[in-house]
Amino acid sequence: MLTTQFTLDRLRIDPAAETGRIVDALRGQLRRLRRKGVVLGLSGGIDSSVTAALCVEAIGPERVLGLLMPERDCSSESVTLGRMVAEHYGVDTRLENIGPTLDALGCYAKRDAALRRVLPEYQPAWRWKIALPSLFEDAGYRIFHVVARDEHGREHRRRIPLEAYQEIVAATNFKQRVRKMMEYYHADRLRYAVAGTPNRLEHDQGFFVKNGDGSADVKPIAHLLKGQVYQLAEHLGVPEEIRRRPPTTDTYSLEQTQEEFFFSLPYEQMDACLWGREHAVPESEVADACGLSTSQVERVYADIDAKRRAAEYLHARPLLVDA
Repeated sequence: MLTTQFTLDRLRIDPAAETGRIVDALRGQLRRLRRKGVVLGLSGGIDSSVTAALCVEAIGPERVLGLLMPERDCSSESVTLGRMVAEHYGVDTRLENIGPTLDALGCYAKRDAALRRVLPEYQPAWRWKIALPSLFEDAGYRIFHVVARDEHGREHRRRIPLEAYQEIVAATNFKQRVRKMMEYYHADRLRYAVAGTPNRLEHDQGFFVKNGDGSADVKPIAHLLKGQVYQLAEHLGVPEEIRRRPPTTDTYSLEQTQEEFFFSLPYEQMDACLWGREHAVPESEVADACGLSTSQVERVYADIDAKRRAAEYLHARPLLVDA
């Protein structure tokens, strides 16, 4: 049987047809859930912007509420861009500063205590992030590092022991869980559904917090690769400033891309590799299509499998004695 060589054109979608399919699904889901509208967090990123646009297409702007939920570490640009999206689509917004709640929960204090065990000289005024070495940097086990910038602009880099890493992440996860709590508050008072904003890469590979940004009633774009989300964004008229913005985590005070923290390669290549792994495309064909070597794609395929295994816990429902 003849086969067609894999090309990146396989990742193209018909944006108009896909928009119609998602809109129809959303309308049916809201009827099934018996909810009058949709609440979602607006981060100023491409995923939440496209999700908001799809919700507006499905039920109209008057039944969509966007939440702007800044805290101490997030970029001020997030609120500005979130408001831009809301105004562009005529969506009402609420500003909910979650910083005081996080402070009361000990989010920052617990995180900083763990951080100082790695970097004793760290001061609260410093900006910092967690970074992961490139998937192709070496063949060994990749270790997270703290990268911090002091008040004089000097960079400090330290390897993070597992225990400290887990404590930092556990404290940071308060942010996503408090935001989700706020979304469900507004959803309950309005009898709305909560819309999640993960794309296929995030949903499949476990780039979300359990009972945090991983929790939602509907997830309109969880089947779409990141590049396909951008295709929809252009079709739906998402402002160009947002479409040009690199995907970020907006979790740490020092700017950080999703590639740095989790995926380890640009989303265009990650899309191709995930699609290839899902459809059993030979590593050599994916390598030719996206500018990698065959051995590099083999490593990405192995990393995809490992992340899927780790994500089983994140996707799992509570376990019952009697099913």
